[in-house]
Amino acid sequence: MIEDHHLALERALFEVRRVIVGQQRVVERIVVCLLSGGHCLLEGAPGLGKTLTLSTVSKALGGTFSRIQFTPDLIPSDITGTRIYRASQESFDVELGPVFANFVLADEINRAPAKVQSALLEIMAEHQVTIGGTTYEAPDPFFVLATQNPIESEGVYQLPEAQRDRFLMRVPVDYPTPSEEREIVNRMEINPPTVQQVLEISDVARLQKMADSIVVDPKVKDYAVHLVLATRNPAQYGLAGLVRYIGYGASPRASIGLVKAARSMALLRGRSYAVPQDVYDVAYDILNHRILPSYEAMAEGVNVDEMLVELLTTIPAPTVSPLEARVVERETEAGDGGF
Repeated sequence: MIEDHHLALERALFEVRRVIVGQQRVVERIVVCLLSGGHCLLEGAPGLGKTLTLSTVSKALGGTFSRIQFTPDLIPSDITGTRIYRASQESFDVELGPVFANFVLADEINRAPAKVQSALLEIMAEHQVTIGGTTYEAPDPFFVLATQNPIESEGVYQLPEAQRDRFLMRVPVDYPTPSEEREIVNRMEINPPTVQQVLEISDVARLQKMADSIVVDPKVKDYAVHLVLATRNPAQYGLAGLVRYIGYGASPRASIGLVKAARSMALLRGRSYAVPQDVYDVAYDILNHRILPSYEAMAEGVNVDEMLVELLTTIPAPTVSPLEARVVERETEAGDGGF
C-alpha cells in the first residue's frame, strides 16, 4: 500500500522535474506541505520560478489553480468574493473570489495591506469564507503558497510574526547553480516543456490520509517537542549561549507541524513509519519563521539561521531502529482494530 502511494508521488515529482530545473529541495518541501495539509511561504528574489513551480505542481496533480497578484490597492473582497446585485433578477448574487481553488498562489503577499493578509490567513486556517451570512467551503484539498520578495522594503507590508506562524513552512529559494542555469536557458529557449497530469485531485486527498496514518514512535515525537522547547528555554537544553539572542520561541503549532511534516516526509521516502531524520530534515523550514530574535541578537548581527544551526547540532536525535518502528506500527494497528 505504501509502495503504491510512494510510486504515485514519484511519478508526480518526475513530471514536475521535467519542467522545473533544480530547486529539488523547494519542490520537495511544497509536496510535504501539501501532504501535511499545511501552507507554504516561499521567500526569494524575482525570477527564480516560484510561480512556475506551483502552477506545474497543480497541473501534474490535476487540481484547479488560481494566482492572486497582491498589490497595495487590493481589498479583502477581491480575494474572497462579494455580493453583486443582478438587476435582471432583482436580487443579490454571490461572486466567489479567486481563493476558491485547490492551489492558490498569493504572489508577493507582503505588497498587500494588513486587512487583505488577514483575510487570506483566515481562509487558510478555517478553509471557509462567509459572504452575506452564507458560509462557503474552500475546495478540498486546499493549499496556499505565498511568495514574498526579501530584497525590497519600500511599499511593502511585512507579515507580522504572529501571522507568519500560520504557515507550516517558510522555504528560502536560492539562485540556481551555473550548470542549472545553463539547463534552464536550453530548456526554455525555444520549445519549453509542458507538464502532463499524472494524478487526480482525489488522489491527493487519499495521499493526505495515507500521510496521517504514518506511524511515529514516541521517541520521535519527543525529539520534535524537545526541538521546539529548546527555542523557548535554551539553557535547559545546553544552549545557554542562545538565551540572550532568542526573544520569543516557537509555539506548540510548531511541534504539531514537525510531527505532521515528518509523517509526510516518511511517505515521500517510501516508509510506513517516521524516523528522527525526517524531523531533522524539516525542522529548519518549520522553525525559521517562528523564532523572534531579541534586540541584542539584531544589534550583534546574529540571525535565526545561526541559532537554528546551533540548536539542531546540539539537541541529540534518538536512535529508533526499523524493528522498534514496526513494533509501534503493529501496536497502533492492534489498537485501531479494537474500536
